Amino acid sequence: MQRRSLKKLIRDILEIDQQRGEGVKMFKRLPRLHRMRRFVFVMVCFTALFLAADIRAQSTSTHEITISAAISLKNAFEEIGKTFMEKHPGTKVVFNFGASGDLARQIEGGAPVDIFASAAQKDMDDIGKKDLIAANSRKDFAKNGVVLVKPANSTIPLQTLTDLQRKEVGKITIGNPQTVPAGRYAEEALRHFNLWDAVKAKLIFAENVRQVLDYVARGEVDAGLVYSTDAMVRIREVEIVVKLPEGSHQPVVYPIGVIKETKEESLSRALVDFVISAEAQRILSQYGFIAASPSK
Repeated sequence: MQRRSLKKLIRDILEIDQQRGEGVKMFKRLPRLHRMRRFVFVMVCFTALFLAADIRAQSTSTHEITISAAISLKNAFEEIGKTFMEKHPGTKVVFNFGASGDLARQIEGGAPVDIFASAAQKDMDDIGKKDLIAANSRKDFAKNGVVLVKPANSTIPLQTLTDLQRKEVGKITIGNPQTVPAGRYAEEALRHFNLWDAVKAKLIFAENVRQVLDYVARGEVDAGLVYSTDAMVRIREVEIVVKLPEGSHQPVVYPIGVIKETKEESLSRALVDFVISAEAQRILSQYGFIAASPSK
C-alpha cells in the first residue's frame, strides 16, 4: 500500500503541469529556486520509494540452508526438503549430494554447509572429532541394506556372492572404499566371505553409489554392490541377486547433524528434528529406508 501511494504521489507531481496545460514550458518559467525545490522533492520521493522497496524485499528474504547429504538419500531428501519448505515459508533448502567421505572432506575444508547427513558413522565421526558438529545435534535417522545387483537383461547365472568368481563375470563395480561408505560395506562383505582377493582384479571403483548403479543399469559391468534403496530406484534396469547378510558388514546407519559454523543454527536444528519426525520417516520408508532411533 505504501509503495503504491508513493508511486501515485510522484506521478501526480510529474503530471501537474500537463494538467494545467503548461507542460514543460511552465516548468521553465518557474523561478530557479522553485524549480530546485521541486527537483529535490521529487528525488526525495523516489528515494523513499526505493527504500520502501528495499525494506519490503528484506522482510520477504529467504533463509537458505545447505545440506551435504549422501547421494543414496537424494530422492527421499528432495521430498523431505520440499515438505519442510512448505512448512517454513521463506526458507530455501539447497542440497549438495555426493559420497559421504568427499562431503566430509569438503566440510573439513570450510565448505559453507549447515547440515551433514552421512551414509556411515565413520564420516560423521571424522568431522565430529574435529569439533565441527554442533552440540547435541547429531541423530541417527535411517538404516539400509546392501545388495548384489546385475543388469536386468544379464544372462549370467548369479545367485550368491560366491558366484562373482565365475569366469563369465568380467567386471564388478563398487564404490571407492576410501570415500564411499557403500564401497566400504562391499569390501567388508567380500572379505567376510574370503572373496576379496579372488575378485579384486575384476573390481571397478566408482565415485559414489549412484555411479555404481548407473554402471550396472547400463550394462557396462556384470555386477555391482549397492544399497537396497538404490536398487529400488531403477528396479526395471537392474535385478537384485541377493541381499548381503547384515553380519557380513558394519550396520548401515545414517547419522545427521548440524555443522557448528552454521549461520542458521535454529532453522538447521528444526530441519534435523523434522528428519526424525514421524512425517519425514514415512517419506523415508516410501523409498525403502528403515527407521533408526536417534542414538546420539
